[in-house]
Amino acid sequence: MEENKKIDEKQSQKQENVTKETSQNNNNEKKPRRDRPDRPRRAGNPHRRPKAPIQPIDGNRVVQDKEVNGNVIVPDKNVDGNKKTAKKPQQKSGKNKKTNSNQNKNKPSNNKNKPNKNSGGRGRKKQVAGPLTDAIKVSIKENEEVNDLRMNPWKQIENNNHKVRFTPLGGLGEIGGNMAVMEDDESAFVIDVGMSFPDETMHGVDILVPDFSYLHAIKSKIKAVIITHAHEDHIGAVPYLFKELQFPIYGTPLALAMIENKFQEHGLMEHVNKFNYVTKRKQYDVGSFKIEWMHNTHSIVDACSLAIESKAGTFIHTADFKIDHTPIDNQTMDLQRYAYYGSKGVLCLFSDSTNSHNPGFTKSEAVVGKTFDTLFDLAKGRVIMSTFSSNTHRIYQAMERGIAAGRKICVIGRSMERNIETTRRLGYVNISDKHFIEPHEVPKYADEQVLVVTTGSQGEDMAALSRMANNEHRHIKLKPSDTIIISAHAIPGNEASVSALMNRLVKAGVTVRYKDFENIHVSGHAGQEEQKLILRLVQPKFFLPVHGEYNHINKHAQTAIACGVDKRNILLMSDGDQIEISTKYLKKVKTVKTGKSFIDNQNNKEIQLDVVEDRQKLSSDGIVNIAIQINKSTKKIIGKPVISTHGLVPNKEDKRFAHEIENIIDTFLINAEEKKVTSAKVIQDELRSIVHKYIVRTKKRYPLIIPVVFMA
Repeated sequence: MEENKKIDEKQSQKQENVTKETSQNNNNEKKPRRDRPDRPRRAGNPHRRPKAPIQPIDGNRVVQDKEVNGNVIVPDKNVDGNKKTAKKPQQKSGKNKKTNSNQNKNKPSNNKNKPNKNSGGRGRKKQVAGPLTDAIKVSIKENEEVNDLRMNPWKQIENNNHKVRFTPLGGLGEIGGNMAVMEDDESAFVIDVGMSFPDETMHGVDILVPDFSYLHAIKSKIKAVIITHAHEDHIGAVPYLFKELQFPIYGTPLALAMIENKFQEHGLMEHVNKFNYVTKRKQYDVGSFKIEWMHNTHSIVDACSLAIESKAGTFIHTADFKIDHTPIDNQTMDLQRYAYYGSKGVLCLFSDSTNSHNPGFTKSEAVVGKTFDTLFDLAKGRVIMSTFSSNTHRIYQAMERGIAAGRKICVIGRSMERNIETTRRLGYVNISDKHFIEPHEVPKYADEQVLVVTTGSQGEDMAALSRMANNEHRHIKLKPSDTIIISAHAIPGNEASVSALMNRLVKAGVTVRYKDFENIHVSGHAGQEEQKLILRLVQPKFFLPVHGEYNHINKHAQTAIACGVDKRNILLMSDGDQIEISTKYLKKVKTVKTGKSFIDNQNNKEIQLDVVEDRQKLSSDGIVNIAIQINKSTKKIIGKPVISTHGLVPNKEDKRFAHEIENIIDTFLINAEEKKVTSAKVIQDELRSIVHKYIVRTKKRYPLIIPVVFMA
């Protein structure tokens, strides 16, 4: 007990000494508070908690000393059980000697029963909103109804039992060849009749046109052909259709003028009396349908979208479009009409999907003109510009730059000459005759005074630019000082042709401007943001993406879903799929026959499928020719067979291969039944089969085998 008392006395003495020393140090710095002079200043951090006390000794709790700003604070409890509260030291910082009165105002009062309203503590009373009045409830409900109708205007469409069928016959699963049929129980019409380009395996084929079998099947219902614009992938097959079937054609002046050029070339001028020139924003009765042409912006003049009113409801077909706010002719897209029909309620939207993978907006055609400015400044000799012959705005911009640079314009290429003359005649291009020269006049001018506008941007073998690259053009021989501008991108399927053209041009030593300059070409098709704008303006119930390969329409469908179109109200189509649309449903009902016809542009005649297949087989597997003479009575070969091959075996192996085939023929004739050698035709068929099996087994090839048998 005595030892414990001594320990308690020592600790108490020590604590008193520390307290006295601390108070002496603090008294030197203390200054009375202005607001509460009776209370000392707080420490630097008033929210700082003291450290945890050390373990008590013999049941007496000893609080660990804390040091704040070098000042020792006396623990709260003394070892003898007597409480002593340590005075908090004054903050040493001289910058904050003056206390902000606003802080003091926010400190809670000593009266715990009356919380400070400004403190934000637990004692603050929560404000409880009063009950919703009937007027607020009515307003909320009315706004919900208005917003629902605004975002889903198709709900205005009255339910009915009418239905419309839409059948794409070209343009889906491919780029180009656009053609579709829309029909109801009473009548039908065709939307565009376009061509497409062949792939590399279609030897000797220049263009492809859609199969018209379904049009023959419903020809009694078809009231018209509706043309949206004058690009080849929308009008290129019209002459071939008119050689089989003739219907009234509705379109804008430029579209029908370009079709007239084709009719003249094909000897169909007696059918131009079926042309009907339309006025935009005006409805035309086509059977049981009412159709309005709405101006849109694209890479050609007078491009239009369609608003189609039927008994089932309203349809919008965008055709090819982009939303260009600064077009060359200052004729912007008629978005007001899209909004007008959208507000009335659109049953189904058909929209261009070609650039559905491209985020953002497609650039304006005007940016190409700025690139031309740079290229013309860099050119030291002749400038030869190649683009699509129907891209009027692109050609016009190039010609304007040429005139500004003091150059004469020489137009080369049949389609280019014809299209420029047509647009000038109709007033879409206003350039005086004095600026144009003929191809034979080019040598009369200095190189820096010549601009040649020509065809061949897709590497077509017979186009003017290809003939220049091959040094086969009669008037234009390329020079190292020439600058070639190719203001176009390769159409899918034409990449190899364009690459081959580029190689020939570079070998010729000219300067080629293609993709190395930004904005040398811009697309005429809408990017994702433009597609979204159309979807939001129209707000259709159903959506059918058109014009593009399957991955393009699938991506467009995803964009439509993001814009609020119900996923169940979208179908992805392929050529030949017939889609039935009513106010209640959208479904595929059947598949009709589709396909392509192969056209040789040199004579504008069709190439039969078996001819194309034979050409493909010849190019990949070769040919075997067999000529033999057989005795009718003995059924033996007279003389020696003539056997030749091309594209199957090397020349040094020809003799050995011919000997093998000769042995096969001898064996066949010796062992053949009487019925298999009755006539030359029967023997030819048998020989074709036997030789085919032998070559497949030994060479793993499938050549074209042509046996010729003479009976003597």
